[in-house]
Amino acid sequence: MTTAPNSAILDPVTNPVLTVAPQSKEDTTMSGATNKITALYCRLSQEDARLGESLSIENQKAILLEYAKKNHFPNPVFFVDDGYSGTSYDRPGFQSMLTEIEAGHIGIVITKDLSRLGRNSALTGLYTNFTFPQCGVRYIAINDNYDTIDPNSVNNDFAGIKNWFNEFYARDTSRKIRAVQKAKGERGVPLTVNVP
Repeated sequence: MTTAPNSAILDPVTNPVLTVAPQSKEDTTMSGATNKITALYCRLSQEDARLGESLSIENQKAILLEYAKKNHFPNPVFFVDDGYSGTSYDRPGFQSMLTEIEAGHIGIVITKDLSRLGRNSALTGLYTNFTFPQCGVRYIAINDNYDTIDPNSVNNDFAGIKNWFNEFYARDTSRKIRAVQKAKGERGVPLTVNVP
């Protein structure tokens, strides 16, 4: 499986955690999903990105893999978008994961928190409340204690508010970056580095 660098499903050559979902009859329950892939989704925006895969992506991977192993979730596969904003869902790793979800190959999606899935409150809500459940996919945001297997959870009730704050944070950060760039430009400070 070939994909662009910094955004991909990792293949068995580069990732021994990856296992291919069996071709047998798949379990369609949101809680079991024993024969399906457990998608471990990591995302980091451009503002936080470093050369290559960032330390934050590595930390997300460690957290997600430990959680999947601890909870005996089967067939963990990483989907990664390093250097992509959460305000858009046009991200290669997310789109690969969505294709696998729609094909019925994924039973569980796990992220470190809701903001890693995305920072667009309307679309994040659409995926967590409609798309994932319609496809029989359980969604877990570890640090937000969000789990679609328990629709009565108080933490699930606050997900919409958290998603709104996640979107607000992205907009606020964008405004601040533009203000700094404008101020530098007005002072005559170069905004780019000259290539030798």
